[in-house]
Amino acid sequence: MEIIWAPWRLSYVSKVTKEEKKGCFICKAIEDNPSKDKENLLLYRGQKAIVILNRFPYNTAHLMVCPIRHTGNFLSLLPEELAEIDELLKRSVRAIKRAYNPDGFNIGLNLGKVSGGSVDTHIHYHVVPRWLGDTNFMPVIGGAKVIPQSLDETYDILKKFWE
Repeated sequence: MEIIWAPWRLSYVSKVTKEEKKGCFICKAIEDNPSKDKENLLLYRGQKAIVILNRFPYNTAHLMVCPIRHTGNFLSLLPEELAEIDELLKRSVRAIKRAYNPDGFNIGLNLGKVSGGSVDTHIHYHVVPRWLGDTNFMPVIGGAKVIPQSLDETYDILKKFWE
């Protein structure tokens, strides 16, 4: 049997397990005092939805748009929640374009664990900026992704475009 070492995944697996035990990390960020928004990577608080950086990003500036109401059921989203989510998706793309000038985006959501979603109890749309050449030998051969900027730096840069 071939063994593939991926020690960077331990922090993710451990965090997901702890979060599942503690409750929803999205709800925790929403319920926390706004003074902890940077610590929680929460970029924007709307009336029905939020924008939060992904703590385990696929690329720099990978963020998520989530309804404030805790639901894992896409069909339960209310028209006003969907309207604000759509607006925040547009604003997210605009902010990332201005801050990072990517060549494109992947935008979508995973419904249920079998779809690849690691958190299936709180709907969240992913906004992942993409650059030509961002898939190189590291993920293809090494099975690792290099994120060239810290989450704190990314937060500070994107936060300017939400104020």
